[in-house]
Amino acid sequence: DARPPMSSPLLRVERGRAGDGLWTDEPGLPMLKLTADCLPVALARRNGSPALALLHAGRVGLLDGIVEAGVAALGGRGLAAAIGPGIGPCCYEVGDEVLEAFARLGPDVASDRMLDLPEAARRLLREAGVGEIDSADLCTRCDEQRFFSHRRDGGPGRQAGLAWLQ
Repeated sequence: DARPPMSSPLLRVERGRAGDGLWTDEPGLPMLKLTADCLPVALARRNGSPALALLHAGRVGLLDGIVEAGVAALGGRGLAAAIGPGIGPCCYEVGDEVLEAFARLGPDVASDRMLDLPEAARRLLREAGVGEIDSADLCTRCDEQRFFSHRRDGGPGRQAGLAWLQ
C-alpha cells in the first residue's frame, strides 16, 4: 500500500496553508471543509482501502500545492475528484501577479485579468494523476440565491462541505 501511515484518524494535509486539507481512512468519521469563493475539492481513493480527502482550493492553496498534497496523502493512484461550487471565470478578476503565476496552465486558465479557478483545479488534478474528475461548474458570486460569496457579500459567511466514508 503506497499510502502514508496514519498516526490519528484525521490529519491535515502538510502542504498548503494550515487547515487547507483534511483526510481520513476511518469509516464514519465526518470531515468538514468551509469555503466562500474558493473551491471545495473532494478526493476519494477508489482502489484498495477507501480513503477520503477534503481540500480548500483557492488560488493560494492551488499554487502552494494543496492538490498535489491531497493526492499524495491518499497514495496517488486510483483517485476520483469532485470540485464543488466556487467563484467562476466570469467573476474572478485578478492582478498581473496572479495571472503570471497560473500562466503555465495555459492561456484559457488565466487571461484578460480573469482566472478560471475550476479549470486550474482540473488541470492540476490531472497533472497529479487523478483520472476521474467531476465539477459542479457553479459560480458562487453569480448565484446569490444558493451561495454566499465573499467577493459579492463580504462578511463572515461560508459554504460547508461535509463528507465521510461509509
